[in-house]
Amino acid sequence: MDPILQASAVEQARRIREGAISSVELVEAHLRHIHQIDPAIHAIVDLLAETALVEARKADDARARGQSLGPFHGVPFSIKDSIELAGTRCTAGTIGRASAPPSTADATLVARLRQAGAIPIAKTNLPDLLFAFETDNLLFGRTNNPYNLARTPGGSSGGEAALIAAGGSPMGLGSDCAGSVRLPAAFCGIAGIKPTSGRLPRTGHFPPAGGWIEALWQIGPMARRVEDLSAMMQVLAGADGYDHTAVDLGFTPLDPHKLSELRVAFFTAGASPRVAHVVESAALSLSGAVDRIEANQPGCLDETYDLEMKLLGADGGDALRAYLTDLGSTRLHPLLIGWLDKLEAYRTDLAGFQGYWNQWTGYVLRMAAFFRQYDVLLCPAYAQPALPHRTSTLDGNFRAFHATMAFNLSGLPAAVVRCGQSDDGLPIAVQVVARAWREDIALAVTARLEEALGGWQAPAL
Repeated sequence: MDPILQASAVEQARRIREGAISSVELVEAHLRHIHQIDPAIHAIVDLLAETALVEARKADDARARGQSLGPFHGVPFSIKDSIELAGTRCTAGTIGRASAPPSTADATLVARLRQAGAIPIAKTNLPDLLFAFETDNLLFGRTNNPYNLARTPGGSSGGEAALIAAGGSPMGLGSDCAGSVRLPAAFCGIAGIKPTSGRLPRTGHFPPAGGWIEALWQIGPMARRVEDLSAMMQVLAGADGYDHTAVDLGFTPLDPHKLSELRVAFFTAGASPRVAHVVESAALSLSGAVDRIEANQPGCLDETYDLEMKLLGADGGDALRAYLTDLGSTRLHPLLIGWLDKLEAYRTDLAGFQGYWNQWTGYVLRMAAFFRQYDVLLCPAYAQPALPHRTSTLDGNFRAFHATMAFNLSGLPAAVVRCGQSDDGLPIAVQVVARAWREDIALAVTARLEEALGGWQAPAL
């Protein structure tokens, strides 16, 4: 892999500003690499080579004229195919969107990255209507994990994670309702964050925000390096006047000196021995850098899986089936069918739904009480490394996704970073959770773990 492709987006932008490389050269390097790797991983559904080179030439012309350069001037980025990019179709991976007309406008977060100088280079694969912890659909087929092609990159932002991990893009955008940014980032050994519910505008996502589950999900940045997540958050944060849930709150990175004030808890319950060892090693690496660190966990975690499924499946999946029918998705991928089958067990009536809602409120309150004792929680992102294809819906594997669901239910910011690997070379990540609106704390701790334990490592594709 060309060394420039292993650099962070922040570093790539610095080299463009200093004239060490042009934007055209950088984009061309990414395109050459994509042509080498994508036949194996199949992460891209729409390669934007022509428009990316046009934008790169404009970026180089602007630099030559001495125009002010944004923080990502001339650097490419990728976009999950559920997020609108003007001039391209947004399929959400489902048959009913196969002939969707081109988007007429950029999603808010895409527009903000472009305003910061970044250049769209690809749209990436995802499961059918985003409903799977693997990335496979009837339109584009399966995406493979770059560390082992027989394993899934996770879902639903699996194409995004696989492309970034393999060096085809330095950074990108995913979305997360039950772990869909963090699981793929963890399985592919990159960094990612699900911000606090309401932290970033979701305008231009398909399906759009709304309904009783809108508090469960967020769009989130993904990158190989944590410094890129922090730089992206500075660009992305703030209300847009359209997504009514998005708060008008900017982002400022935490002063590293404040790490010494943090109270940290960690747990490994439910994890395989190797994953547990990686989490414990991450906790140990913080010793001496934080105020205190101790083993503890929120008492409500045992409720996580069933509660998330109750909220998604109170109607047994009927609304989701009707939505797919309205879209024209007459055929569904088996992974989506597997999801719908699991939702049936949680069907209830109005009184039952009120009970679900009351349980959710109690869950949020108990999680908030835990974070009055601690500033940070370290825990597994998943019980084991990346799964073999077509095994995510097996009951034991599926229930293990509660590790990420917990922080969709509570709305808390949660980041992941690679902190180790399995005996056969698959990445193992640690999840870093902070109090609401404290992405700065989550990312500061994540950066510390990356520095101590290595973070992303290039796959041997």
